[in-house]
Amino acid sequence: MTQIDPANLFYRDTGLDPARTERLVAEALAGCDDGELYLQYVASESFAFDDGRLKAATFDTNQGFGLRGVAGETTGYAHANELSDAAIRRAAETVAVVRAGHGGTASLNPPRTNRQLYISDDPLSAVPFAKKVALLQEIDAIARARDPRVRQVSASLLGSWGVVEIIRPDGFRARDVRPLVRLNVQIVAEKDGRRETGFHGLGGRYLYDRLFEPATWGRAIDIALAQALVNLDAVAAPAGETTVVLGPGWPGVLLHEAVGHGLEGDFNRKGSSAFSGMIGQRVAAPGVTVVDDGSIENRRGSLTIDDEGTPTQQTVLIEDGILKGYMQDRLNARLMGVAATGNGRRESYAHAPMPRMTNTFMLGGKDDPAEILGRVKDGIYAKSFGGGQVDITSGKFVFSCTEAYKIENGRLGAPIKGATLIGNGPDVLTRVKAIGNDLELDEGVGICGKGGQSVPAGVGQPTLLIEGLTVGGTAA
Repeated sequence: MTQIDPANLFYRDTGLDPARTERLVAEALAGCDDGELYLQYVASESFAFDDGRLKAATFDTNQGFGLRGVAGETTGYAHANELSDAAIRRAAETVAVVRAGHGGTASLNPPRTNRQLYISDDPLSAVPFAKKVALLQEIDAIARARDPRVRQVSASLLGSWGVVEIIRPDGFRARDVRPLVRLNVQIVAEKDGRRETGFHGLGGRYLYDRLFEPATWGRAIDIALAQALVNLDAVAAPAGETTVVLGPGWPGVLLHEAVGHGLEGDFNRKGSSAFSGMIGQRVAAPGVTVVDDGSIENRRGSLTIDDEGTPTQQTVLIEDGILKGYMQDRLNARLMGVAATGNGRRESYAHAPMPRMTNTFMLGGKDDPAEILGRVKDGIYAKSFGGGQVDITSGKFVFSCTEAYKIENGRLGAPIKGATLIGNGPDVLTRVKAIGNDLELDEGVGICGKGGQSVPAGVGQPTLLIEGLTVGGTAA
């Protein structure tokens, strides 16, 4: 495959003309408060290696547009996978409904930015098909040779290269070229008839070459294998209220679900979040600072501009325990009288944007992680999480641990299986008693779901000591 020129992508072989498209958008959105034409092209591929052989290899391209008009609180949205003047005109007829009788004033354009948070090259075309398959084959062989207890190895490689272009009624244009890659390794180990699974994944907005480094995929094997072997010796988790130490990095997914969604602008404008109307109030223990930052280079959850054209930034949500603000797209920011924060995101051209997280994490504190562990006489250390559920209105959550240990007299004890953490997001933040100086971000596997849309996201945190968290276990 050859590299496609992003500048001409939507006007090559489509019949669209840049100047004429601008006029169509201006006519379609005249009288609206806000809106844009969102053009998108995505090429994606995936390779799945399982049971010692290549099980699946896919390649797909998709392109289309979404036309949005906003009048007051009402949004009109139409989309199509056909790039043509006629398709845009048909979409305009749908969008026109929202501005009937509305004499709105067009919102100001997003600020411009010249920064680039990631490379614009296409990762898919940079590595031959055979080399991708050979990598997964090597991962499979080496993982099986690592330990005789390994029974199954699953490895997958995923990549995409996307281009988005945003055109507003006055001719404002913004373009972003977005690479994304990911490697997953899952290992099943068996001992005495018992089987357990370990997993590790990593990725980001860069080329495949990082993932092809032996030290990188070798570490993924080591982590997945270690988790599987630890769980072979895991005992049933105790149940009840206890002290919990959360490890750094990926356990921040609990923060993402239990707190992050509740800090998105739409839920707070509508009064349906547990954090609604609480700006300036204490919502967490002293020392707790939570930010959303979509401007970190090469991160999975980062974007140079969001899907409305607004540059991403670091937004302080909670500072030293005090609620400072929410994540905002353009619509909710305008209605709440605040600035957009670069959090307007959509899954694809077929979806209207909404306020979403990018990379959401808690900043580090001053406590030594070993000292934090040493404080706990009896509790649980949660190193990794699997799935979870949260209720945005109440903040109640349930999360399952995929790797966890007993804490006995300040030291890690036996691994435990079947532990679930149960609590209330806002309440949990008030129970934080120690914050480690070891902030880590996850390694690039997060997927965030909201309103039927999924987008890449990042999480992170330092080691945390939380007192009085309910643990649902399997021990009698």
